[in-house]
Amino acid sequence: MIGAITGGPIADFICRKWTMRMASAFCVAGWLAIYFAEGALALDIGRLATGYGMGVFSYVLMICAGVSVSFIIGTVLGWRVLALIGLIPCAVLLFGLFFIPESPRWLAKAGREKDFEAMLQKLRDKDADISEEAAEIHHYIETLQRLPKASVLDLFQRRYLSSIIIGVGLMVVQQFGGINSICFYTSNIFEEAGFSSSVGTITYAILQVIVTAIGAALVNRAGRKPLLLILGTGLVLGCIITALSFFFKVHELAADAVPILAVTGILLYIAAFSTGMGVVPWVVMSEIFPINIKGVAGGFATLVNWFGAWAVSYAFNYFVSWSSYGTSLLYAAINTAGMVSVIMVVPETKGRSLEQTQAAINTE
Repeated sequence: MIGAITGGPIADFICRKWTMRMASAFCVAGWLAIYFAEGALALDIGRLATGYGMGVFSYVLMICAGVSVSFIIGTVLGWRVLALIGLIPCAVLLFGLFFIPESPRWLAKAGREKDFEAMLQKLRDKDADISEEAAEIHHYIETLQRLPKASVLDLFQRRYLSSIIIGVGLMVVQQFGGINSICFYTSNIFEEAGFSSSVGTITYAILQVIVTAIGAALVNRAGRKPLLLILGTGLVLGCIITALSFFFKVHELAADAVPILAVTGILLYIAAFSTGMGVVPWVVMSEIFPINIKGVAGGFATLVNWFGAWAVSYAFNYFVSWSSYGTSLLYAAINTAGMVSVIMVVPETKGRSLEQTQAAINTE
């Protein structure tokens, strides 16, 4: 959460590349602390450092692919070795940053005109005419600088409130619908249901990468709202099927069906989430906030997202000790409420300008 709300201001102040270097340093320190840990304190410090680094990175890295790869190799390797492997992408990133150009927009915003023109020319081609694009970038930056700087309190003005409710509301549904509890405790869920945790986790990881790529392709074809509603049905069904599995297990009914139902429910949930609710809220969030509050509003929504991730994953074990199938039904109810909210308040943003989207929000 801290990384999510500080990453943007830090990137604006010290540039994008140095922000990524800083975040990489936190991740490296965190993984080393975990590897050499002899007690809980070092593990906690390591998790704090890697958590901060990933909070800063959360907009720019292929998180689903990274999580899936970790799941797969984590089924055959111990956690200390896994911590060392976590250093590899950090090293690749730090090395690769020497070859990645700085953002021309940031250079222009920082007043480094010669560097801005040189970098834009390098990115486009040495013979390309960059004058028109350079003028557009300068016009955009000048427009931003003329607008009043927004604070968090400004987000709650009446003219912005509908956009904030939609953007933050989608993040609430995304997290409180149960994704991180299922993600973090997949192997435990499969074991409880009597299914091989290794096979289930690997299948989960491969499926997540494939369907996330499909979701990214579909979001511009099918539209945002239809995708949320259609795949939201899959979320609810996945939770209900998983709940049925644990209901049978608790009451010693249809023992042979328990692992099949658990795997079917979890994989259906993951497929639906990764294609819909995992992708669309981020896209919608980038399309509904007016330009003068986009940075602050985006940071606030991301903070809510990470808070939800913490709250759900922290509470999961307590809920499961209360009722395993009741927990899944609770997630089903939250996702159902989310779909009703999408129908009532979320506009379709596909193919609409910001002005058209704002008009739709204010009339719905």
